[in-house]
Amino acid sequence: MKLFTSKQIYSADKFTTEKQQIGTEELMERAAIQIFNWMHLRMQGAPVKIHLFCGIGNNGGDGIALARHLQEHGYNIAVNVVNYSEKRSKDFLINLDRLKDRKIWPNFMDSDCEFPEIGRDDIIVDAIFGIGINRPPADWVVKLIAHLHASQAFILSVDIPSGLYADRVPEHKEAVVKANYVLSFQTPKLVFFLPETGVFVEQWEVLDIGLDAEFLMSEETDYELIGKNEVLPMYIPRKKFSHKGTYGHALIIGGSYGKVGAMQLASRATLVIGSGLVTAYIPQCGYESLQTALPEAMVITDEEQSISKISFDISPSVIGIGVGMGTAQKTVDAFTEFLKINQLPLVIDADALNILASKKSLLKLLPPKTVLTPHPKELERLIGAWKDDFDKLEKAKLFSEKYNCILVVKGAHTITVFNKKGYVNTTGNPGMATAGSGDVLTGVIAGLIAQGYDPLHAAIFGVYLHGKSGDLAIETKAYQALIASDIIDNLGLAYLDLFKVPENQTQGTEESSE
Repeated sequence: MKLFTSKQIYSADKFTTEKQQIGTEELMERAAIQIFNWMHLRMQGAPVKIHLFCGIGNNGGDGIALARHLQEHGYNIAVNVVNYSEKRSKDFLINLDRLKDRKIWPNFMDSDCEFPEIGRDDIIVDAIFGIGINRPPADWVVKLIAHLHASQAFILSVDIPSGLYADRVPEHKEAVVKANYVLSFQTPKLVFFLPETGVFVEQWEVLDIGLDAEFLMSEETDYELIGKNEVLPMYIPRKKFSHKGTYGHALIIGGSYGKVGAMQLASRATLVIGSGLVTAYIPQCGYESLQTALPEAMVITDEEQSISKISFDISPSVIGIGVGMGTAQKTVDAFTEFLKINQLPLVIDADALNILASKKSLLKLLPPKTVLTPHPKELERLIGAWKDDFDKLEKAKLFSEKYNCILVVKGAHTITVFNKKGYVNTTGNPGMATAGSGDVLTGVIAGLIAQGYDPLHAAIFGVYLHGKSGDLAIETKAYQALIASDIIDNLGLAYLDLFKVPENQTQGTEESSE
């Protein structure tokens, strides 16, 4: 699913109204009807007080139009117009007149007014600001937002939480509504998935308001949301007349004294995700434990306690390197010499990333489309410090372009960056913040490349399957109890889940995984 910018959404609105020969107020009416249908389906006329807080722009117009439909169906509503400016949008005024025609008189709020009383069991519809907001709200509106939060009532935001910019991090967190649920028109917003802005969105769902499909299909976006529908076309099925050699040979290099477990996790994940053959290249000290724990893998050993020379006489399809490897000088030297001669596809993680960060000249030796999988601190060492999440993504794009590499920016919504574009993952959960989870991801991506997946598809698909495995694992245990081995154990189920159809699948609806 494409993630459109505010400018693109405005263009889609304009294209739709011109092509379909409708007024902008009719598009607003569609949005209001979709919100009403969503609420009515769940509330079924329940006598709950609904407080609508509507701004004076088009987002407020959506709220005013919604109020009309709620009133017509007998809901107990209170309509509050938040007068934060003297300017009012045309469509807001049209819907305000329609509301008054039905003898519904809103409470007009300004900086001198008292805030209405809101019960804890009431519902708040937040339609104060939309995607067009470009500066912090006035102080009295910030106090109103605090009043909404203090009520502890359920907050439903229209399109985007009020005060949240669509393209940057807000200056003051207290100036943004923390929504329990957001009904986003046509597409979710990138800010729903970034650490500094996603905290304002507990859950979200997309409502189809009928924007022109041709426009949406043809418009290119900087970011794409990755769910099951996006990864299914990447899936490569197994053929009947095939053998282990058909599915590649992955070489996993790493480990050091006390950190051989990382190699066990990565190597096992590589096998379970489907690599035909896996060889682990480890220090001698890990030989017996790895051969015992993973009899399906072959093993090459280096000196006793660390990697000191990378030399092998096999012909792997891909190499995953770095997990548990350490940064001893002889390991750094071995990795440096290896990069000078290597031409094979690479997946680089952990200490190998730290070595690259300390010796930036090595980055020029990476084969095209090398996959790098840094956690936040490793990423900072590679691309430098950033001022906010948007700056981080811009730096990641520049780094990826400069070194022609695929950068997997790990997080609650891992974003895979390549060729100036970001792919935002929707699977995964807080239980996966555990030791060894990243080692498993390295193995998963390497195993997919071994099977013939393009490195970019391997990264996107691998991140998705890794997260889905974690989601399946927590169906039978708490977040706190999840360990990296559980992720590996559920990779097979993650594959099977690709072909399951939800029992109550609704067209035009996409919910977050968290």
